Amino acid sequence: SGRQIFQPLHTLRAAEKELLPGFHQFEWQPALKNVSASCNLGIINGLSGWASSVDDSPADTITRRFRYDVALVSALKDLEEDIMEGLRESGMEDSACTSGFSVMIKECCDGMGDVSEKHGGGPAVPEKAVRFSFTIMSISVQAEGETEEVAIFREPKPNSELSCKPLCLMFVDESDHEMLTAVLGPIVAERNAMKESRLILSIGGLLRSFRFHFRGTGYDEKMVREMEGLEASGSTYICTLCDSSRADAAQNMVLHSITRSHDENLERYEIWRTNPFSESADELRDRVKGVSAKPFLETQPTLDALHCDIGNATEFYKIFQDEIGEVYKRVNPSREERRSWRAALDKQLRKKLKLKPVMRMNGNYARRLMTQEAVEVVCELVPSDERKEALRELMRLYIQMKPVWRATCPAKECPDQLCRYSFNSQHFADLLSSTFKYRYNGKITNYLHKTLAHVPEIIERDGSIGAWASEGNESANKL
Repeated sequence: SGRQIFQPLHTLRAAEKELLPGFHQFEWQPALKNVSASCNLGIINGLSGWASSVDDSPADTITRRFRYDVALVSALKDLEEDIMEGLRESGMEDSACTSGFSVMIKECCDGMGDVSEKHGGGPAVPEKAVRFSFTIMSISVQAEGETEEVAIFREPKPNSELSCKPLCLMFVDESDHEMLTAVLGPIVAERNAMKESRLILSIGGLLRSFRFHFRGTGYDEKMVREMEGLEASGSTYICTLCDSSRADAAQNMVLHSITRSHDENLERYEIWRTNPFSESADELRDRVKGVSAKPFLETQPTLDALHCDIGNATEFYKIFQDEIGEVYKRVNPSREERRSWRAALDKQLRKKLKLKPVMRMNGNYARRLMTQEAVEVVCELVPSDERKEALRELMRLYIQMKPVWRATCPAKECPDQLCRYSFNSQHFADLLSSTFKYRYNGKITNYLHKTLAHVPEIIERDGSIGAWASEGNESANKL
């Protein structure tokens, strides 16, 4: 509309000030360790709460945040009507339900690339930023004397930027591990304090007590590896959920189970640090499966649906090029040849699908590329008929599998695909290891491995992958 909707803070009207953290009264029982008891804090300096010792260099970065508990209170008060509505609908006597609420929080954190001032004369800051945010996914209540919890609120759009509340914005490069951990340190400390305590807050005119459960699922693979102390994503240990190496994963594409966890990563880091068996570097690294830094923030091992899309589309894009050049027949084609196939592919996609080539694969391009229609267009350039069939089959299987890790609630939205997932992924893996063997001999991409091996298990555990993804945070970055 061209109107500026984000006003500077001092012009906000009284009604809007109520929506900002720091307006509502609350208390914690027992009081939070190392966190002040005041509840009327608005935006604070992101470095406050970070005790620097004498020999620490002061963190010279600009960061602003809300105190975690203050922000959670504000988010709960936003949902006050929904909570009351939920209590009424589940037939719970309003006055009987004052305790036993539990709140499930999804945490997201993502780096924001280039945020340089386009025409400003502000302070010089690094041109990268990181945002940390949270979403209230569900609120349930266990009534006195009952064993079952009843969900009284579920976030209908868990991936909308509207349900994704920013907690901390920092001018930090997400690759700068030291600075990132320094700035997120106080948030981790507050989160740990809140796990041990209950929030007492007035909702619907009565004081009620809430417990919080935090699940860090909104991280892309790069961020997860950084937070959990794993080697970078080019490592031979390709998975953030299991211990398999790239060669294992290419050999056995489907049968893996989730083994990694935050606690295990901490134990492994200790082994890495102390080397109790006096092993060589290679033996030690194999023992700890690539954990070589201290895990810093607990993440929930899951799969990031958005980047999964992008990673797999990149892979298909490369397969398309290889098929146009019939790589399965030849040994190592020259750079020029590869370039010409890529040009042919881009030209064809642009002409028939109006898909402009992109520098880096993005979500929208991935969605357009991963369609049966796109395969038909590519097949026009593929010489052999049986290769065309194989490509069509590959895409058909992929399209069957995709809704399972995209849907907010797969059991409701695509039950058939969910049932057939393991079968489809097995079939998909067989195709890759036979027809497309030239690409998957001893190597496989990280996201392809996760798509084939881990999806059913994650869904069985969490009920959904899509709902826990990082889109809400990603789309709010654009704001």
